[in-house]
This record gives sequence, structure tokens and C-alpha cells, in this order.
Amino acid sequence: LVWKLSVSKMPNAEKLAKKEKYFNKLIDLCVNSPNALMVGVDYVASKQMQDIRMELRGRAEVLMGKNTMIRKGLQIGHEKHPEAGMDKLRAAINGNMGFIFATNCTLDDIRETLKKFTRDSAAKAGQVSVVDWFIPAGPTGMDPSQTSFFQALNIGTKIVKGQIELISDFKILSQGEKVSASGAVLLGKLGVRPFEYKMEVQQVFQDACVFSAAVLDISDDVLIGKFLAGVANMAAFSREIGIPTEAGLPHMFGNAFRNVAALIADADFTFKEVEEVKKFLADPDAYAAANPVAAAPAAGGGGGGAAAAKEEQKKAVVEEEEEADVEFDLFD
Repeated sequence: LVWKLSVSKMPNAEKLAKKEKYFNKLIDLCVNSPNALMVGVDYVASKQMQDIRMELRGRAEVLMGKNTMIRKGLQIGHEKHPEAGMDKLRAAINGNMGFIFATNCTLDDIRETLKKFTRDSAAKAGQVSVVDWFIPAGPTGMDPSQTSFFQALNIGTKIVKGQIELISDFKILSQGEKVSASGAVLLGKLGVRPFEYKMEVQQVFQDACVFSAAVLDISDDVLIGKFLAGVANMAAFSREIGIPTEAGLPHMFGNAFRNVAALIADADFTFKEVEEVKKFLADPDAYAAANPVAAAPAAGGGGGGAAAAKEEQKKAVVEEEEEADVEFDLFD
């Protein structure tokens, strides 16, 4: 008997040099360009990858690699630069993914570029569906000899003008479920390519932090709205507890002015800011005539009230007439 011993060979100098170069590049990008998108590349074709690299050349750096090498490089980088947040980045490495570092552009520019390069794909048996797909009701363009494909999936059909028609919409793919062999064949016969693959942005690495890509969809209007809501809450809270704050000062001055105006409304004393209030209190009709824009809401409310009063009066007259008609004597 001849025994063969397998001896594990040490990596040669060339491979070690390549790994060292990769580690240095990864660490340099994390330290000097800490703005990156972590993208999933499942089912992304090599041609797509090449086109994206060419489109981003000079503006961003696309870096892919094995997860073990990426984790090792990030571990080394964290030991050298503990403040760069590479430990958080290392914890987020999972699945078939890579990095796109923004060196001379914004992250939104990279996202727009990724949207340009998508690839349609046919459904394959055993593949997990990423979408819900319905075959619409109506003609399919298939001849009656191919009804067996529909019968295998219990799809209701009929023959109209020499071709198969679906009676109603049929859901052939469900998101998260595997594609059946019959479903894949039928979609192929119909010429349907239901799947669309591209680089999917999963997470963002920015300023030593890792967060969800959904944060990038928050617009300036949303941020301003959240900020103003916080200012309003702080103003209300400060007014409730009686502690003046910058946010509550406008409300404090407004309330103080109303109190002063109410105090001197009937007094023989005035000042510039309260003159308009005293004019209105002295003769509301004359003030409304002189200021039609300011009086428009009040006039609108008055008009609505008058119309309502007329409507009520009209109803009352109708009710009186009905009562008068009802009053009669059976012996007349």
C-alpha cells in the first residue's frame, strides 16, 4: 500500500504581496475616503460590474473581495486606526457584497449610476423569486396544442380564434418562494423575464458609522419638518414650566402684548403698536370697510351665518304652512 500525505503548502511571496496590497488599499479607503456604499451583488453579471466601474472611474472606487479577506483587512485596519470605525464595518460584512467608496462625488451620484445598469433575467426552476408576478387575463399567443403547460398549474383557459386565452389573472410567482419547474417553462414560453438584477445598496459607511441605506432617502423637507416640530415641542414645554427659552420668547411677547392691549382697550392711553387694535374696538364696521382684506374672513363667516338664518327661517315658514293645511274639521 502506498500512502500519500497531503502537505499544505504555504502561500508563495506573490500571493502574500497581493493580499498585502489589497489590505493596504482597503484600509486607505476606509481612513481617507470614509464615505462608502455597501452593495449586494447577487446575480449581477460581470458585464454589469465592468460597465459600473467604467462609469464611476475617477469619481468612485469599486472594491470587491472575499469576505474572509475583507474581515482580515478590516481587523488589521482597526488595530492601526481604532477611531476609523472599521470594527463596525467588519461586523456588517455578510453575504455576497462589496464596497463603492465615493472619492470625488456624493453617495447620491453613485446611487443614480447604479440605477442605470440593470439586467432582466428569466425565471429558473428552484430559484427564489424576488417579486410577485401575475400572468394577465387575455390572449397568450400560444396555440391550443400547448394547453398542457397551463393544466399543470391549474390555470383556467379557453380557446379563442385559434389561440389560448386566460380566463383571469393568475399569480405564478410569489416573493420569497421558489420558482416551480412548470412555472419557469411557462414563463419562458410566454417570453416573460420577470426578474431585474442590479447592485442593491444595503448599508452605508460614513464617518466611522454604519447605518441603513433608507436614511439616504430622507429629504431636506423631512429634516426641516422634524426640526420645526422639535422646536414647537420645546417652546410648549418651556411655556408650561415657566422657563424662558429662545423658542418660547415669541409666544411670551405675543401673550404679553395681548394682555397689554386688553388692559388699555378702555383706558385713555395708547401707543403705536396698539392703535390698530383700538381702532377696531372703537368702530368694527368702519375698520372692516377700510381694511377689506382683513375683514374678508369675518364677512365670509357673517355671510354664512346669514344664509343659515335665512334657511332656518324658510324651514319654519314651510312647517307653519304644513300645520295650517293639516288643521281641518271632519264635520265641515
